[in-house]
Amino acid sequence: MPQAGARFAVIIPARYQSSRYPGKPLACLTGAGGMAKSLIQRSWDAGRAIPGAAAVWVATDDDRIADAVAAFGGQVVMTSPDCRNGTERCADALQVLGRDLTDVAEIVVNLQGDAPLTPTFVVEGLVAGLVADRDAIMATPALRCSASTYAHLVHDQSQGRVGGTTVVANRAGHALYFSKRVLPHVPDALATRAHDHVFLHLGVYAYRPEALALYAGLEPSSLEELEGLEQLRFLETGRPIRVVPFEPIGWDCIELNNPGDVPAIEAVLRQRGID
Repeated sequence: MPQAGARFAVIIPARYQSSRYPGKPLACLTGAGGMAKSLIQRSWDAGRAIPGAAAVWVATDDDRIADAVAAFGGQVVMTSPDCRNGTERCADALQVLGRDLTDVAEIVVNLQGDAPLTPTFVVEGLVAGLVADRDAIMATPALRCSASTYAHLVHDQSQGRVGGTTVVANRAGHALYFSKRVLPHVPDALATRAHDHVFLHLGVYAYRPEALALYAGLEPSSLEELEGLEQLRFLETGRPIRVVPFEPIGWDCIELNNPGDVPAIEAVLRQRGID
């Protein structure tokens, strides 16, 4: 849980163009009671459900997304079309909002616009982890793999697909590396409990405003571009990233990356009774 006085706001980056699923923020997802809502509305609902969130904004450069958010009563901040990733879009949103944001929050949470199943307690723990670690430039969560999640990651890797991002951390709880490969390598002798050693990274970030300003002034790093992982820009320049660990939860935090993910997300919505 966030410590007393840890004021935070949520920004949900959303872009219309996607190589795998153009227009996905407006894709409809049907909940347990048969109600259809767009992905961006479900992401907004997830942000609003986080206890202690002082404000929630959707950050986008697309009028279609902005109109959809306005239609369900959400707040929008228009950002540059040149933003290369969600962290850059959050940094741009901070610059546009200025004191409208900093007057209500000392921490900014980047809640992915394609991950409406992110648990609220993960975000609460993330904020608390950043508040407790003054050395860290930002904080991000990692789930210890269940046996089924680990098997899914290894199978996807063997087929040449990216099944998720993993992270390894040092004893101080700071990230050593993030990768779309399964890290660390687990020898065959430990195969039956291999999942205990692997942590799945969830793409949620908590930053102090000064960290976002710093990020915007840094050039993309070589590892960031190779892996396609925005957080490596901080890591490659030696900035500490707090990794907040969690044990496996009761549902799969599936992201909507392509049309084939829709049925799986809708199944979790039904499982959890979310309309």
